[in-house]
Parts: sequence; structure tokens; C-alpha cells
Amino acid sequence: MTTQPTVMTPQSLVDHGVAASVADDCIVIVRDTTSANLRWANNTLTTNGVMHGVTVTVISFIRSAEGTSTGSVTGSASSQAQVQALVEAADAAARAASPAEDANDLVRDRVSPDWDETAVPTDIHVYDTFAPALGEAFRRSSSGERILYGFVNHDVTTTYLGSTTGLRLRHVQPTGHYGCTGKTADLSQSAWVGGATRDFQGVDALAMEASLERRLGWGQRRVDLPAGRYDTILPPTAVADLMIDAYWYAGARVAHEGQSVYSKRGVGTRIGDLIAQPGVQLFSDPSYRGLECAPFALAAASDNESSVFDNGLPLERTDWVRDGELASLIQTRHSAVMTKQPVTPMVDNLVLSVDGASGGIDDLVAGTERGLLLTCLWYIRAVDEQTLLLTGLTRDGVYLVENGEITGAVNNYRFNESPIDLLRRFSHASGTELSFSREWGDDYFSRTATPALRVPDFNMSSVSQAM
Repeated sequence: MTTQPTVMTPQSLVDHGVAASVADDCIVIVRDTTSANLRWANNTLTTNGVMHGVTVTVISFIRSAEGTSTGSVTGSASSQAQVQALVEAADAAARAASPAEDANDLVRDRVSPDWDETAVPTDIHVYDTFAPALGEAFRRSSSGERILYGFVNHDVTTTYLGSTTGLRLRHVQPTGHYGCTGKTADLSQSAWVGGATRDFQGVDALAMEASLERRLGWGQRRVDLPAGRYDTILPPTAVADLMIDAYWYAGARVAHEGQSVYSKRGVGTRIGDLIAQPGVQLFSDPSYRGLECAPFALAAASDNESSVFDNGLPLERTDWVRDGELASLIQTRHSAVMTKQPVTPMVDNLVLSVDGASGGIDDLVAGTERGLLLTCLWYIRAVDEQTLLLTGLTRDGVYLVENGEITGAVNNYRFNESPIDLLRRFSHASGTELSFSREWGDDYFSRTATPALRVPDFNMSSVSQAM
């Protein structure tokens, strides 16, 4: 008779991993994730599914006269034997490694009051309100000779972080997003809407379809325009596309070593310098409403922006740009010693706001004599990290604005711009709202709140044939 391995709770996986390690110290991170999704094409639901998985990261620390070495191993695990294998591999990796340059004391004796609670799942019922309305949206689109393609996903990850130094931290992270592309029946036009949500409450499939109908209606008139600099309105989605890059490239160590847009000429960082218009605020806050995220640092491996030694450090609101001035960069305890600045680890959300700004995209459109309204950006890549010059393409809707009204659809473009330059050059901003980066939100960074920005001279460097 074959004995089936006992399925263990996340807490017991953590406790077993910490106890089984023969290293000097050990951290175990368990992530229990369930996800539910729907996919549709040609006005028909095509697939749906629910998945569940548990991943375990074991980080071992071995001290010697030369310093502290680390080894980190991640894999799927739900049994004692599987965790044991990860522990042995991490211990061996630590023994074989050179001393870590970011070595520091491990965080001690922090315990979440909900540590003993079970992992929180999601299931297909998260779409109980959305799915019936989606069926009606299909019918409306079919009758209007429009075609819908799209995808929604909701997952909940419960993270358990434990260590030999007394950490027992737990966090529940719901994450959801929706995206829908609408096309005309002859496939000559394309438009997109999308967003992020924690629970799909308030996500209205009929409103989504109505927005696509409106945008495709704008495209009944087609205008071809050359490359050049245009008075351009970037909606919150496109602003999020760009601001995430501004955040990801804000590592303090790289800036201190003179390799980024945040570097001071010579040596050091530009912390304290005015890098944006007065009134611009860029910050992260684990408790920001609608964007709540882990209030403690999590790192499976060390790099320039994170350190395994910092696991469990408490996180709070961090101002990256305050009133236009660079206030902080992403700091581990190791880089903070180098730069002589406070420790400010990365937080898993980002908010951009402009003091006194209000209204929305329609208000920016109404105030524009002639310009372009974008939908979103994609295939964004860094061209020059010293200036944070980015290149990418517009996608699924560039619209002509004339005398405060949208009068037609325009061809797509390749752009070349720096998000830091844009924060100095924009002429108008809307109020900040929860947003979603189409480029980065699906897989990497979905928790953003941004305004729409109007930039008087946005650089469309060449015409693109992409739809």
C-alpha cells in the first residue's frame, strides 16, 4: 500500500522548513495562490478555469569569519518531504556561495495577529455579477456589428513569512484585472478598455462595452498624420505605463554609482533636487485605499533594489517625489549605508498626484484646441537609463482632438519620451484615479493610481503600422 504524503498547512510548511535547516539562520516564504479566469473571443465565452498552487522559498544563511553567505531555492511544495528537499538545496547553495555584500542582521520577533488563519481562496463566483452582464454585452456588440475579445483574472495570494529569528508574518493579497478589445466587423478598427480591481465589485461589463462602442464610433473618420511633436493627452492607463518605469529604475545603489536618471553628476544621487513641477507627488503607501499591499518587505533573492536580509522590515508611506523634489529612492539597508539616506524599501503600489488637479479626461479634451488622445502604450523599452529615455508604441486607439471634441481616429506611432521629462513638461493634469498599466499590469505591477496628463509636445518619433 502506498502512503500518500500529508498535505500540510502553510504555517506548518514554514515551521518545518525553519526547523529542518542546518544553516545558522533560515527564512521560509510560503505563497498559497488561487486564481479564477474567464476568456472570450468573437462575442463568445471561450474558456474559464480555477487554479491553485503553493510555492515555497527557502533562504539559508551561513556565517563564517569572512561574512555571511546565502542560498535561495524556490519550488512547488505541499508536503514535508518536498519542503525538506528545498531546505537541503538552499543549505547547500549557502555553503557554496561567497559572502553576501548586503549582509545584515535579520529582522527579529515580529508576529502578525492573524498568523494562524487559513489561506484565503478565490473561485469562479467572483464573476457572479460580471458574467451575466458580459453575456448581454456580447449581444449588444453583435447587434451593433462589433466584436469583443478579452480576459479577466482574479487571484488571491496568502503569503506566510517565517524565520529562525522569530518572524511570523502573514498577508492576503487580492489582485484582479480586466481587459477588453473591441473591433469593427471588418477588423479595420480596434479599441481597448481595461482596469484593475481587488474583487470585481463595480466592474460593469455593459459600461465596458459602451465605452468600446463610443471609441469605435470615434474611428469612423480616419485621419493620417505624420510623426512629430503633438499636444497629447495621456489617460491614466498610459501614465501608469510610464510611471512604473520611473519607479522601477529608481534604485538607490544604481543612482549612487552614476548609472541612472537619478544620479548626480560626479558621485551621488539627486535626492533633494527638483526633478518635476512643484505640486507633483509620487509615492507608495501599503494602506492606500484600493491599492492595499503587503506592509512588510518580501525578497526571495537579493539584487540592487532588494535584500533577503531585509525580509520582514515594516513598510509605510514613502514619498519618492514630494512637491516636485526627489525625496527618496529604493533603498535596502545595504544601499542606505552607501548613500547615507533612510531605508526605503520598494512598496508594491504607486500613486501619482498633482496638487489642485481635478476633473477627468473629458475636461482635458474640452480644453484642447488641436491634439491627440491616446489609449495605452505597449512594447516599452529603455533606450538610455541616464535620461530614462523610453521608446514604445501606441495601441488600440489614437484619436484626433479638434476644438475640444474628438473628431476621428489617427494612425499609431512609435514614441520616444522620458517619464521624468514629462513630469516637468506637462501643461494640465486631471484628478488621480485608480488605474491599470496595460503594458505592466497583467503580470508585474497592477496597483497604480494616476491622473491623465496633457503634454504640449509629446514626441511621436515615427508612424507605426500596428493597429
